Amino acid sequence: MADLLVKLYDIKDCPELIDELEKKDIHIIRVLSPDKYKVLDFIEEKFGKGWRSECEAGFCNTPISVFAAVTNKKVIGFAAYDATARGFFGPTGVDAEYRRMGVGRALMIKCLLSMREYGYGYAIIGWTAGSAKHFYETYAGAVEIPDSFPGVYSRYINVACTNDKGEN
Repeated sequence: MADLLVKLYDIKDCPELIDELEKKDIHIIRVLSPDKYKVLDFIEEKFGKGWRSECEAGFCNTPISVFAAVTNKKVIGFAAYDATARGFFGPTGVDAEYRRMGVGRALMIKCLLSMREYGYGYAIIGWTAGSAKHFYETYAGAVEIPDSFPGVYSRYINVACTNDKGEN
């Protein structure tokens, strides 16, 4: 697992992808506070309490730093930034039924563009590996930060209680 770095000044908007999703009645929105629990309940149901807790922090930011993908008034995906730590993108996830349609990419791009608009030059994507790492390298131009494990996650209870080999 490693953190990745994204140059926000290289991120391009994706109007064609957004149009394509909207034709399928999928909309990417910055979440409003009245929908907080609808989004958090979705996150907990699909991805667990840990990600719910991280995203809950995003609702304390002004503006809220949580985006959602919605179809037929139903949350199908989410992405957040400044949730785990300042300057971090994530967590993010899409319901399995809606993956491989560009929903995750659109959510990521909207978050990264928002970060840039609020003055960030770079974003950190924490704790990535495997297909997620490949996704960020491909669609955000992310590069691995050497020796970045465990990084900010060294204070995470599940990590703080392990040795340098990741063993309990």
